[in-house]
This record gives sequence, structure tokens and C-alpha cells, in this order.
Amino acid sequence: MSDYLISARKYRPKSFNEVVGQEVITSTLENAVKNKQLSQALLFTGPRGVGKTSCARILAKMINADKITSESDYSFNIFELDAASNNGVDGIRNLTDQIRIPPQIGNFKVYIIDEVHMLSSSAFNAFLKTLEEPPRHCVFILATTEKHKIIPTILSRCQIYDFKRISVDDISSYLINISKHEKVKYEENAIQFIAKKADGSMRDALQIYDRILSSKNNEVSIANVMESLNILDNQVYFDLLHLIINNEIPKLLVLTNSILARGIQGDILISGLGSFFRDLLVSKDSKSIALFDSDEETKLQFKKASSKIDMDYLIECIEITNNFDINYSKSINQNLLLELTLMKLASLNHNDEKKKFNYKIIPASYFNSSLVIEGKVTKHGENDIKPKLDIKITQLSNSGLSLKSLEKKEENNTISNSIDPEVNLEENPYTEADIIALWEKYSEMMEKEGRFNIASILRIDKPKLLKNTIKLTLPNSINKVELGIEKKEILDFIRKNLKNNNVFIDLIVDEKIEKKLVYTDKDKYDLMKKKNPNLQKLKNSFNLSI
Repeated sequence: MSDYLISARKYRPKSFNEVVGQEVITSTLENAVKNKQLSQALLFTGPRGVGKTSCARILAKMINADKITSESDYSFNIFELDAASNNGVDGIRNLTDQIRIPPQIGNFKVYIIDEVHMLSSSAFNAFLKTLEEPPRHCVFILATTEKHKIIPTILSRCQIYDFKRISVDDISSYLINISKHEKVKYEENAIQFIAKKADGSMRDALQIYDRILSSKNNEVSIANVMESLNILDNQVYFDLLHLIINNEIPKLLVLTNSILARGIQGDILISGLGSFFRDLLVSKDSKSIALFDSDEETKLQFKKASSKIDMDYLIECIEITNNFDINYSKSINQNLLLELTLMKLASLNHNDEKKKFNYKIIPASYFNSSLVIEGKVTKHGENDIKPKLDIKITQLSNSGLSLKSLEKKEENNTISNSIDPEVNLEENPYTEADIIALWEKYSEMMEKEGRFNIASILRIDKPKLLKNTIKLTLPNSINKVELGIEKKEILDFIRKNLKNNNVFIDLIVDEKIEKKLVYTDKDKYDLMKKKNPNLQKLKNSFNLSI
């Protein structure tokens, strides 16, 4: 156990040739040392795990290499300071006292200050003069992940090197070489997933690699990676895409529920779906497919799939998933927002012209069913010039879903509810407990049919009985519109089971909750303006924009 060394330390680069993905920076530093043109104050900035500290240590060794043999202990000339734990002015004063003493062996004392952005303002000010005019035998290498937090007076005194994220191909090649060296069984697709998950960080990639090896008996397969990282493979997203394109909303919600049951968070699912749509979009053109970091086999799979999908459709899908990301953390009912987003995606139609809303509606003609229309021509008299055509729409099945269509359908249901059929039902007495029991029974029926969205809305609040009216309070208008479509079926179910036709439903939106839902910057500004009208004067005075 004590002999075990994690890959991030075991394979830490010992020379610039071993540094992955930073060829421009390493060649520049090598030439600067060779030509003796190295600045005495350098700033290494970039994302975590891309080689900043490793390059600093390699550089510290290299600038002393002409006076120190490979057997010499050059570490006496290297001093590392962690600014995260030593961010006070006292630490910097101790450092300035030490730099006056020249090195005993070698040419330079090298001070590596990691996470330098964590230094306090007083520590930065104490460091300014030393950094501007350091002794000839000192070199300072500052490293940070957040360059914007460093004061400009420090930045102006440093030679800045911006480290970039390491590409997926570079990380994959490095992990494959390690696997061959360690004689580990691997699948290239699995290595690609690890590289993508690392998000440009070699250290993160090596940590994920170690975790999979330790839990899966020294083997890196696609199944092991998916299970260990709890992520979805492309096949799941292709399954979702098939259901979305074919407007199979019930199956889509059931599949989504099974994915969430595996421990995948809703925001991770939709974020991954958005990235999937983005990869399909860039795969449509041979010029942009280079932006898709994956193996050639996967690129061909995406290119073939994207050729059958319109570009405007994919752009709208990406826009809907992006709006979900923006609103997810603010949502009171996050599961409902997830389901509503999927239903919007399933209701898009890239062949139609754009509608009033920011998504499209699949027409009824897209499906196997159609409208059933009854009509007759009537005349009021012999002198009538134009006949009158009376048309009644009796059925509309499998129509596309949009807020406009929902509102229209709710309006039709409201009309049908207001005119009760003449039925001979007994005026049997009933209580609120009877209503609640039937309400829960109907919710369970919806779940069994795979209509989880309706079931979740029904359970937002307990129904209350006032005289002969069932009142249900909902948090927003969208819930009211969706439940309004189902209103007639619920009412028929309750009346039938109560054997009483004298019962009605009233859906109420809680305005207090709805007003609290502030989504955009403009909404926030309007809310603040109501509390303080002087905010409008401030905006006008300074010609500000939202």
C-alpha cells in the first residue's frame, strides 16, 4: 500500500519533452533559457491540471543545469510557496528577507508561488518592489488559475504565459501510452470518454483513469467507464432523439424516468442532450466536424444521423436545452421543468415555418391519425345567396404540443365543462375525503399510463372542497394550462365514481408564488424598480442598459 503512487505523480513530466499539449510554451521557455533571455518574473496562468506547476519545476531545474550535474541536489535552490495557505503579508516579508542571500550552488534561486491570486492586497503591495527589481540571482514563477484576480501592477511586472486546455486527442494518446506501459486492457472509446470528462485537464484525466482501474480490476472498458462515472453513452441520446423526432412523448417521459432512477441528475441529462445536439450540428459540415472531439467511427455515426436532420431544428433544440440550464436552479418544481423541456423538444417540427413561439409545432398530418370533421350545408330561405356551412370538429388526436395549442384546448374543455350533459345521476352526498381519495386514484392511473407530468401536477397541492366545487391551487399558469386540458376527463371520472353530476373543478394560480419567479435580468430590474423608483432615475442619468 505504501509503495503505490498515483498516476498524476508517477507520470509527472520531468522535462519539457514530456509535457503534453503545451508545445508553444515549452519551446519558448527552452529558447529563452538557451539564449539567456529569460525574464526574472514569470506568470503561468491557465486551467487546473494543464502543467503549470510541472513546467515551473522543470524550468527551475533547467536554469541551473549548467552549474549543477545530474547527481547534484538542485532542490536547495527551489522554494515553493502555496499562496492559498500563506496569503498574508508576513509570508511575503519572510520571502523578501530570504532572497538577499545568493545560492550556494547553481546560478539562481527560484521561487514558485502557486495560486498567487489568493494573496491579500497588503501581501501584493509588499511584493511589488521586489518583483520590479529582483536580485540578479532570483527568478520568480507565479502560477494561477484566475489571472483576473491579480492586480494590474503585478501583471505589468511579469512575463505572462497562457496555458491552454489539453485537447481530447492529446489526453487520449497519453492515456493509451500509459495503458500500454502498465499492460492494462483498454478500449479506445472508453479512453475517449475519460478524456472528454477531464475537460482539458491531464491531472483530472489521470485521477479518473486511476479510479476506474482500482474499481474494475485493471481494465478500462466502455461499460466500466459509464458505470464508474455515472454518465450516459451516445446510444442513450440516440434513443432519446428517436422519441423526440417521432413525438412519442409518453415513451420519452418513461425513458427519462428510468434514466433519472439510475442517479443521473436532471440538469446533467439535459446538458448532455444539449451537447449531443451541438455535436450533431457541427457534424453536418465537413469543415466544422473538426470541432467534434471524438474518434473517427463516432464522427461517421454522427455525420450520418445529422444528414437527416435540418440545421434550424438542431439550433432550436440547443436553444431549448440552453434555456433549461438557465432556469433549472431557479425552478420550484425542477422535475416538471425537465419534463416540459422534453415535451417542447418532442413538439418541434423543422419542416414548418417558424411560429409565434420560439419552437415549432408538428402538424396532425405528420401522424397516422387525423381530424374527424362533420359538416352540413343549410339554407335559411330561397333568397339566400350564399349557403351556410356548419362544421364541428369532433376529435383531434396526437396533435403537437405548444403553449398556444394548450390554451386553445383548455378553452374548448372549459366550454364543454360549462355545459353538463343531461344525465340521470343520483344526488348522492360526498365529502372532501371522498374527493381526495378519487384525486389520488386518478393520479395513480396517470402514472400507470406513463403520464408522469399530469400525475406530478395533480399532486402539487391537495384539492379542497367548497360547496360543490373542487379548488386546486397551482404555482404557475403553465400548470393551469396543462391540467386544464385534462380537466374534463378528471371531472367525468369523479362524477362517475361519486354518482353525482353536481360537482365542478376550479383551477387557481397562486399569484404570490408566480410573481416570485424572476428569470431574466429585465425581470429582476423591474422588480427592483418597484421597490425603489429612484433606480429608473439612476439608469437614465448614466444612460445604462439592461
